[in-house]
Amino acid sequence: MQLGSISIAGRAALAPMAGFTDAACRRLAARHGAAYTVSEMVSAKAITFGDKKSVRLLWQGENPAPFGVQLFGAEPQTVARAAAMIADRPFDFFDLNMGCPAPKITASGAGSRLLLDPRLCGEMVRAVVSAAEGRPVTVKLRTGWDAEHITAIEVAKRCEEAGAAAIALHARTRQQMYEPGIDAGMIRAVKQAVRIPVLGNGDIASAEDAVRMVGETGCDGVMIGRAALGDPWLFERVNAALAGQPVPPLPTLGQRMQALRQQVYEMCEEKGEWAAMPQARSQALHYMKGLRGAAALRRACCQLQHFADLDRLIEQVLESQRADS
Repeated sequence: MQLGSISIAGRAALAPMAGFTDAACRRLAARHGAAYTVSEMVSAKAITFGDKKSVRLLWQGENPAPFGVQLFGAEPQTVARAAAMIADRPFDFFDLNMGCPAPKITASGAGSRLLLDPRLCGEMVRAVVSAAEGRPVTVKLRTGWDAEHITAIEVAKRCEEAGAAAIALHARTRQQMYEPGIDAGMIRAVKQAVRIPVLGNGDIASAEDAVRMVGETGCDGVMIGRAALGDPWLFERVNAALAGQPVPPLPTLGQRMQALRQQVYEMCEEKGEWAAMPQARSQALHYMKGLRGAAALRRACCQLQHFADLDRLIEQVLESQRADS
């Protein structure tokens, strides 16, 4: 798969998720086969105002997969200016958010609110392409604002005409948020409407889900979000299944705990323990999925304050599971 001039190995990318896909999370996904990763969404307006917190979200470090910076905004000139201001930073492509359903984002006219105006969507892409200094520009969108405003096909066409290199489609409207199931037919329709790569997003929790989506829609690849949290090995399983190869086994408990420790360690190294550990609580919760005594383990995750607390939690997990085996 190609993102403009960038050759992408693999067909499963990590979806951007605010509060989760920091540099440590992205590296972990890439080490386990994510075709590319995307930053947490960053406010274009905040960048133009010189907000240091927003710029810190762009930190990447070494990563074995291409890395994109996701911007959100509602004004083409503002997003273009932000893109120009960060063009000297080490990343591979820009991604534009046209899918976030959060009220605090849509209230400003950004995120999925943009889908009500396909012409503006094209202008947003064109503005960033002009400021991108040759970097590809991709777009993440939903099927539309609500059932009366299904605009994904027109938006995708406008974005392609404006120079977008790929489209990732979360196949729900903004009104649907994350329920019910996705509309695979809309992914297929968007894929048939444009020539650039299209990735399907939503409800992919297994290799079988990915194979089914590609088979039903003809999409070029898949984008995985929540299911990869606590299970970065999912990318390896999906890549193998889509390539028609044997699917690797699920990770052992020891491997899961080792990955959790490494991820939080890197978070602490990059942000400092005081900033990293509150964020590590939500990351740790995902590693407890499916374990016995999960309720107590979740409570323990929510009480993490220091890295040493994580080591004690991991030992508790390993001891309790050994006792039950």
